[in-house]
Amino acid sequence: MALVLAAINLRPGITSLAPLIERIADELSLSRGFISLTTALPVLCMGLLAPLAPRLAVRWGLERTIMLCLALIGLALLARLAAHQSAVLIGSAIALGAAIAVAGPLLSGFIKRHFAGQMSRVVGWYSLGMAIGGAGGAVLTAPATQLFGDAWHLGLAIWALPALLGVMLWLCLPNQSGSTEESEGGGLPWRQPRAWLISGFFAIQAGLFYAIATWAVARYHEAGLSMLHSNSLLSFIMLMGLPSSFLLPWLAQRYDARYQLLLACGVITCSCLAMITFLPRVVPELWAVIMGFSLGGSFALSLVLPLYEAGSPLAVSRWTAMMLFTGYGLGCLTPILTGLARDLSGSYQLPFMVLTALALVMILMAWLLGRGRRQQR
Repeated sequence: MALVLAAINLRPGITSLAPLIERIADELSLSRGFISLTTALPVLCMGLLAPLAPRLAVRWGLERTIMLCLALIGLALLARLAAHQSAVLIGSAIALGAAIAVAGPLLSGFIKRHFAGQMSRVVGWYSLGMAIGGAGGAVLTAPATQLFGDAWHLGLAIWALPALLGVMLWLCLPNQSGSTEESEGGGLPWRQPRAWLISGFFAIQAGLFYAIATWAVARYHEAGLSMLHSNSLLSFIMLMGLPSSFLLPWLAQRYDARYQLLLACGVITCSCLAMITFLPRVVPELWAVIMGFSLGGSFALSLVLPLYEAGSPLAVSRWTAMMLFTGYGLGCLTPILTGLARDLSGSYQLPFMVLTALALVMILMAWLLGRGRRQQR
């Protein structure tokens, strides 16, 4: 329960902005390139600060460090009560990214420590929690804003409640530090080729997810769909991550098909992005549903990969920290460049063409991962 609740809090602070981003940009007179920083900066922090996670766990203990991260998430979201000031909006995004950066690798280590014999099933629940949080932020923020008298800053700040609940739950868990052997196990696995390959795949899928979470509504609306219809399509994308986040890790474990499923997710994501780019009005619900399933599945499957590459909980945290460091560090550029390309070209079609090309690269990375594993056997 504590693991799932922590996972739920890793996404809403970012995805809750998507339904309101055009409105916030207009009300605060911000360019699309600047407002995209509210998504890009957390992702950048999630990358740059991830290497701190193993060190903080050694110093303060795994469970206590995760609890402090949830507390910082709650405070950052409460700060959005004053989000009519752009500095507060950006500052809360940075604080969110810092907390998520540390919590992510440590939650992987927590799974390795307590659930070593059932990792795929537990990772399924973990990724399902993140999918619930991401979908909740995208789907429920607009209704919450209307409930609060159309005050969008209250709709954003409401997501502090599950974070504060998570703090109370994690306070009840016994705190454990890593063993001396784990603490002296060295830094991140920079010299491991597979670590770079895993990080590259994660970078592309994360960049695609956050670009879509930030700009899909705007792309559909530009193509002539109503704002309500556009928001509903983003909701489909986010909601379909729920079943795939749980189902695909289970299938990967049952049939030993992690890399085949990663490849399939890449092909589906690329096809759906091509439809959004060139034919956004042709059965948009179908492509939104399928793409949401593939994006949620590729994220969940990539989270599993470090668990099979390292032996101890802190070693898993180090592999995950490298994956997040390089993955989010590069992935954060995608929503920024998408927004800048929109400002420069005057249309979302060109940046979405680039996103489709990135999905092709993701297919190649998935194939290389599976080929490398077969050669190791």
